[in-house]
Amino acid sequence: MDAYLSRLRNAVESLLILTLMGMVLLTFADVTGRRLFGTPVFGAHDATEHLMAIMVFCGLPLLTLARGHLSVDLFDKWLLRPAMAWWHRLISALMTAVLLLIAYEFFNAAIEAGQIQEISQALSIPRSGMYAFIAFASLLSALAALIGCFNPPASHPQHTTEEHAK
Repeated sequence: MDAYLSRLRNAVESLLILTLMGMVLLTFADVTGRRLFGTPVFGAHDATEHLMAIMVFCGLPLLTLARGHLSVDLFDKWLLRPAMAWWHRLISALMTAVLLLIAYEFFNAAIEAGQIQEISQALSIPRSGMYAFIAFASLLSALAALIGCFNPPASHPQHTTEEHAK
């Protein structure tokens, strides 16, 4: 199971890296073309929009698996106690449910976009594939959140500020 997750993680990381590199190169070409030659890259906005969606939803499963979502450590003193493990399982289960709902909605959006042949404005890229990708990435994120139901949360390092040192 760990080998499979490792391969899946490497594939997602590779796609994330390629997408970021594509965005950088596209932006460089667009700005260079606009400033030096007075001709921007046609459809750069459309392509950037799609690449940004790929980046966000490629990163979501990795972030969820690493438990890297934004959290406030105001109540960590109480919530990181072993007796509160049920709370972390509940939160992971709720995250799983929300991510499954997002996956379901985007799956339906992909079907609908395919039926009405929804396309992007400048490049006429079919939207159904992008919606399907978002649904799949949300499903992967839901699975990552589900894994969090069975793994205890990592404790945060102790604060070193003066108020906590007393």
